[in-house]
Amino acid sequence: MRVRGWWSSAWPTRRSRALDVFIALVVAAGDGALLWFVDQQFWLPPPVTSACSVVLGLAVVVRRIHPVGLALFLLIFGTATGAGAFSALVILYSLAAYTASRWTVVTLAVLGYIASLVVTAPTSATDPFVAQAIFGVAFVAVPVLLGLYMGARKQLLASLQERTTRLEREQHLLAERARGEERTRIAREMHDVVANRISVMVVHSGALKATAVRDPVRAAETAGVIGDMGRQALEELRQVIGVLRRGEEALPQEAVNLVHVRELVEQSGAAGLRVDLSIRGDERPMPVAVGRTVYRLVQEALTNVHKHAGAADTRVRLGLLPGSVEVEIVNDPPSARADHRLPSGGNGLVGLRERVTALGGTFEAGPRGGGYAVQAKIPLPAS
Repeated sequence: MRVRGWWSSAWPTRRSRALDVFIALVVAAGDGALLWFVDQQFWLPPPVTSACSVVLGLAVVVRRIHPVGLALFLLIFGTATGAGAFSALVILYSLAAYTASRWTVVTLAVLGYIASLVVTAPTSATDPFVAQAIFGVAFVAVPVLLGLYMGARKQLLASLQERTTRLEREQHLLAERARGEERTRIAREMHDVVANRISVMVVHSGALKATAVRDPVRAAETAGVIGDMGRQALEELRQVIGVLRRGEEALPQEAVNLVHVRELVEQSGAAGLRVDLSIRGDERPMPVAVGRTVYRLVQEALTNVHKHAGAADTRVRLGLLPGSVEVEIVNDPPSARADHRLPSGGNGLVGLRERVTALGGTFEAGPRGGGYAVQAKIPLPAS
């Protein structure tokens, strides 16, 4: 098990493993044949030198995992026996390509060059010293420089691949975040369209049931209000579905003005809720996003009053300041428990807070004097 683990972890891929085995066999056979037949002037007989060359060539198989140890083995064993020719080139290349420390590479390359001058090779024993020095520089420098280049290139490719992987991971996380934000936005829009409109329609239907017999005129008016609200809900739902199909450009770009807010108050008044609307400041067009948020604030707050406070007196205050819009909706304590069982998911106020904070405003909601208050301040963009 230990041998198999070392063999499987020594090389990154099967291809590299097979390549190293092939190179070791070819180098061992080439060096063994070369130094068997060469006319050498060395202290070992040709068969012994040839056998040592085969051993040195087979050692090339570990060139990726032990480049420094293999270079030291070449420096000691190869110099002492005169073995190695092609294997020395491969070992020097592997030393430069797979060793992290450039100082180690240069040191071993210089020691190998000095050893080649001190202990001359069998084939160059009769050559002049200058020729041996020049040949030694070429023999050592070429594989080392090539190995340094390939090692740097390999590190560059690895860093680029790691960077690409990291960017893909970050892009995936950003896409997941964008999808989550989009789901939240769609859920908020659907809540505003469906929950608010339907809740008020349920309240109106209860009023219609109560007045159908004793006050037919009032019942007809209530039925008309229910129909109008149903059509408005369908129109807003169509707009949300259009956003899902075509994006934000499907939303209507006309600004929500105070007329729409007054319509909300009138609809709640028609359902039996006593609502007092007061506006301070100069009435002027609001930006699309700000107007829609003000509309949703009033809509959600009045819907919550219908759900939880019944016919409690409610006050809607709008402050149209030069640099911001202030909204406050406060209801008194309920005189009686609401007689309409309307489900509540608790997402309305969360959605309002998200809308207001997205525009850089502040939002507060909580009990006040036995009733409930919703306050928001939305800054206006600089013109």
